[in-house]
Parts: sequence; C-alpha cells; structure tokens
Amino acid sequence: MDKIVINGGVPLRGEVQVSGAKNSALPLLFATLLTDGVSEISNVPELRDISTAIKLLGELGAEVTLDNHRCRIDSRRIESIQASYDLVKTMRASVLVLGPLLARCGHARVSLPGGCAIGARPINLHLKGLEALGAKIHIDHGYVEATAPRLRGARISFDLPTVGGTENLLMAAALAQGETVLENAAREPEVVQLAQALMSMGVKIEGAGTAIVQIQGVDRLDPLHCQVIPDRIEAGTFMIAAAMTAGDVLVRGALRKDLEALISKLIEAGVRISEEGDALRVIGPKKPTPVDIRTSVFPGFPTDMQAQFMALMTLAEGSSRIAETVFENRFMHVCELQRMGADIQIDGNSAMIRGVKQLTGAPVMATDLRASASLILAGLAAENTTEVSRIYHLDRGYERIEEKLATLGARIRRERE
Repeated sequence: MDKIVINGGVPLRGEVQVSGAKNSALPLLFATLLTDGVSEISNVPELRDISTAIKLLGELGAEVTLDNHRCRIDSRRIESIQASYDLVKTMRASVLVLGPLLARCGHARVSLPGGCAIGARPINLHLKGLEALGAKIHIDHGYVEATAPRLRGARISFDLPTVGGTENLLMAAALAQGETVLENAAREPEVVQLAQALMSMGVKIEGAGTAIVQIQGVDRLDPLHCQVIPDRIEAGTFMIAAAMTAGDVLVRGALRKDLEALISKLIEAGVRISEEGDALRVIGPKKPTPVDIRTSVFPGFPTDMQAQFMALMTLAEGSSRIAETVFENRFMHVCELQRMGADIQIDGNSAMIRGVKQLTGAPVMATDLRASASLILAGLAAENTTEVSRIYHLDRGYERIEEKLATLGARIRRERE
C-alpha cells in the first residue's frame, strides 16, 4: 500500500494543469450505453474510478479502450443487464448504469450501492423517478430489478436536488416515449455537461442548469463524441494549496463560472485571484483571514471542498465556523488535522476552527477522497514531515496529484508503506 510523504513549508509557484472531471466523465461513459454505435470521449482522467467504470462497461458487453486520456466505447453489443455488487461496492456511481440500461434493454439488475464513509446516500429518488416513467421495480437479494418494455415521459419532482438522480433520469428519459419534466433538478456543471452530451446524441433538452429540465425522448441516439470538462474540485484543491503556502500558482483549466462560491470565500480570506486566459492566478496571503462557510448544492459552496477549506482555516488569524449540510458524517478528517496541531471543535454538523500559528507534520490516515486532499494540503503548509497513509482514496479522484504538486516546488513523494 502506498503513502504520500511531504516535507512542508515551501511556497508553491508555477503552473498546473487541471485534469478532466471524474464526476463528469463517469455519467458520460455510462451514457454511451444508450447508443448502439462507437463513441469517443476525450480528456478522460486516468483514475481508479474510471478503471472501475470501464470494467463495468466491459462486463455489460461493451468494448472499451483508454489511451492518452481518450476513451473509445463500442456499445453495439450489450450482452448483460447486471451491474454486480463486486463493482458497485467499490464505486457507488456505478448505479448510473440503471437508467441507460433500462431505457435501452427494457431490463436492468443493479446492486444497491449502500452507504459510504461520508454518510448514507440512498437511491430512493432514482427509483421513484424511474417508477414515474413506467418502470416496475423491486429489490431482490440486494439488487434493484427494474423492467419496462418502453419508458414513457412523465413529470417528476425531486424532494431534494440529487446529482445522481438527475443524471439517471436524464439518461432514462432520453429514450422514453414523449416528454419528461424534471423539477427541482440538480444544477451542477457535470449535470449540464451530461445534458449537452445527450443533446449532441439527438435528444432535445431544455433548462439544463436550472431547476426545471425538459427532455423530449427519441427512438434512437447517435454515438457520443465530446470532451470532459475540467475538474472544478481538483482546480479548487490547487487553489487552496497556493493559498495555504503563501504561493503564486497559475491553475490552468480552472473555470471561474464553476468556482464562484469557492472564489468568493477565498477572496474573503485574503487570497488574490485573477483570470489569465483559460487559467486562474492564485496568490496566497501571509496569513488567511477567518471565513465562515456553509456547504450546499450547486451553486452553493461545494461539500467536496469543505475539508480542503477547513485545512486553510486552521491557519487563519482568528476563528471560523464551517457548517456541513450535505452529508452527515463528513468531519472525519478533523481528528487527523488535530494530530497536526489544528484547533477544531465539532458540534453536530458544525465545526469551530481556531487558527493556529503553525501546523506540525505527523503521520495521518486518510478516511475518504476529499479528506485525503485536506491532509496533503495541511502537510504542504506544516513544519517537518507529514505522512499520509491509505491514499487509495486519493487515487479515486486525483490524477497523479503528488507529481503535479512537485512541479510547483512541493517536496512531496509517493512511497510504499
């Protein structure tokens, strides 16, 4: 098993390129199940979750190759309608095969994903929406069994905005008969890209990026050809890395329109941010100003940036408060930051952070993907050596992050434990 070793205290300087967004690439890969042609997707990040998705597509019968961030998917022959527990348990986004498999094949059998370290994320809203489209659904031995000779358009109102639910229903509605209207739909950039991809395949969609999305289903779809958008969470992580180390970094591929909530809070914290072409220049302060945040669905402050922002606030000149409203168990990085000298107190879904003069390197353990990133950020700013273990979480969502940080001057390396 690998670990990341960091000798902190170096201001980061230079340029870094943001990879394609994992959370956009995954639904795009599964959307290719809707067509009986050969699709090609570029700027695909080479990550553990992408490998899992490719393996799942292969088990369903598609022929998939990934070379130099370009993925070719031949989905002309779909020979299985089952997504097994062995794959779904390692990546809950695998449940996104449910909508396209059901729409194309009339039948899908997908393992229930269960919970995860950051909290329960049930798929009841996915299933409720598919039932509204005419699917018959029952749970059998931990699998969702869904059948429908042909889905029919319907008006579906989500109780809460759900990214996965919106994506699953977008794909299912693409081949449904008639019009589907999704109310209280998720508005994330990754959802918008999926809608745009489906439109390029022949579906008429209006309202993507708003709370009400209208989909006019078609009988068949053309193959998909698109480029994955940059990863806004990776971009935000590099921006905070520059801020925490009083650095000066040009983050290429960082899209301001997708990062407004984070940018406004970083500016409030004293970070200088300017646009330079397709990049954002980030210059960190000597000492951050304390800032309160409250996570929310897009366009609010992203829960996937909460742990990283908390790492920044551990060095602020004063006290800040973070309220986590999306997941109920997303403060597991706190005890590890405390091992590095952070002063943090938890009260329910809120964390009070009192800034300290300096963090100190220590052996720490990652508990989830974004917690891994927060500990690396803390290590970059800390005195002495930090060792982050259990980084298999990190490899699910960050492409060679240690190599990218090293090009900015960070003293960071990957070692075998």
